[in-house]
Amino acid sequence: MARYCFCLQVRPDQMDEYVRRHQAVWPDMLAALRDSGWSNYSLFLRDDGLLVGYVDADDLDAAQAAMAATEVNGLWQESMASLFTGLDGRPPDEGLVLLPEVFHLEDQLVALNGTEPANLEGRHEQRDHDA
Repeated sequence: MARYCFCLQVRPDQMDEYVRRHQAVWPDMLAALRDSGWSNYSLFLRDDGLLVGYVDADDLDAAQAAMAATEVNGLWQESMASLFTGLDGRPPDEGLVLLPEVFHLEDQLVALNGTEPANLEGRHEQRDHDA
């Protein structure tokens, strides 16, 4: 499963409303996200309105297309659009700016040691002892 990170900009005067709406996302929207292949999905909001999202998906394009095919997603995007800046008329889910991953701890541990990160416990003690 691939990891994806993205950002959007919430209007500073709408941040409280954005947070309020995400405290109780519509059950149909939650189910659609799950059923469309979104998992481990989180949103983080900085105090200037920068929204950073993280999601795991087998294929983000396919997950987004599956969401776009649902009625609830269109309703949700329409209801949320006025809370964002910089979308140039696009719905929020089409305005995601993907961020390239530059570091992932577990990937580097596996590359370095040739083993799963969970199996690395105690390796630093051995390395220190050998020095």
